[in-house]
Amino acid sequence: MAEDHSAGSNRIDLVVFSSLFPSSARPGAGLFIRERMFRVAQHRPLAVVSPQPWFPGQSLIRRLRPGYRPPASELEMQQGVRVYHPRFLAVPGLMRRFDGLSMALGSFLLLRRLRAEGARLIDAHFTFPDGEAAIRLGRWLGLPVTITLRGTEVPHSRDPALRPRLVRTLNAAAHVFSVSDSLRRLAFELGAAAEKTEVVGNAVDIRIFHPVDRAAARVRLGLPEDAKVLISVGGLVERKGMHRVVDCLPGLVARHPGLHYIVVGAGGPEGDMRPELEAQVARLGLAGRVRFLGALPPDELKGPLSAADVFVLATRNEGWANVLLEAMACGLPVVATDVGGNCEVICRDELGSIVPFGDAAALQQALHAALDKVWDRAAILDYAQANQWEKRVAQLLRAYGPLLANSHAGMESSPAAK
Repeated sequence: MAEDHSAGSNRIDLVVFSSLFPSSARPGAGLFIRERMFRVAQHRPLAVVSPQPWFPGQSLIRRLRPGYRPPASELEMQQGVRVYHPRFLAVPGLMRRFDGLSMALGSFLLLRRLRAEGARLIDAHFTFPDGEAAIRLGRWLGLPVTITLRGTEVPHSRDPALRPRLVRTLNAAAHVFSVSDSLRRLAFELGAAAEKTEVVGNAVDIRIFHPVDRAAARVRLGLPEDAKVLISVGGLVERKGMHRVVDCLPGLVARHPGLHYIVVGAGGPEGDMRPELEAQVARLGLAGRVRFLGALPPDELKGPLSAADVFVLATRNEGWANVLLEAMACGLPVVATDVGGNCEVICRDELGSIVPFGDAAALQQALHAALDKVWDRAAILDYAQANQWEKRVAQLLRAYGPLLANSHAGMESSPAAK
């Protein structure tokens, strides 16, 4: 029997629009968006539209690369929220600059149906191509659009072909969120009006991320009780910089002979560096010191984090790295590169240290100092607990309120509504 989309239980206020969102095919994709918006769903009914790239014959590529664009179901129910996966034409390496238009065309009929169910606002994540597609859909359907900058805008703004499109998209948005102040400043550079921009950082769920017994966590991982342990969590891609940490290890081992390094994560759309990382470890004579745990679900991360002494993220580009707060919620100090919003998260010396990106000597010295220092773990935990989701959600709801009200009034007065 066909689903009755006119039922009162299907009424929604807003549509979350993001091609990066968890699914059964990609359970680890865009968890930070779901964490935020499913909390909003406790106050405002919503549906998620997560367009998926497709082109004829792409299943043939999966025979050679099994993880390539794994197909997602047309509709999934996640925690009582409908998550749709409409397809849009996206040929790899060709015409990718048309993804915004293609994404909008592929989602139009679905968005029109959701508008009939009451949707009065499109909440898009990432300015390109998602935000650009959402602006087109908003124009076609008479709906306001909010956009959240999450970090990809930094490299995109340096692309002469993409920058003007970012400018047009942000100027057309009804409201612009950013996950860090550095991204808000970028939005200003791209012409977004100050009065319609605000920072809504990511947050941490301390019910999931909290310290567990360190000795027991080390036993489970086969780590010596007296070892010094570093940990990184993230995709095994060049941007995240695990290879930069591995390069520092020989110098660190000279001062900390029992040092171990835990790496949690797997490859993704940007690639998979695990073979290169394993070769690097072997080349540097670090076999037995570096452990690759693969990808872990959020509720299993607290174990490895609690087993470690210091969290390190030598990333090249970030918006607001949620994993920094997750590490702090497990009591870990953090060493991270000075990119994106990292310095806004690690904003006090008692939380860790920030080093210039690309300065291997500074990274190694900061890790030496962090491993030697006696940290006030209680202060780190207090900071993480002060950055829970409730404050962020309340801020979003305040911003959505006038947009939803004005959109409703406009729809009520439009000829189509009479």
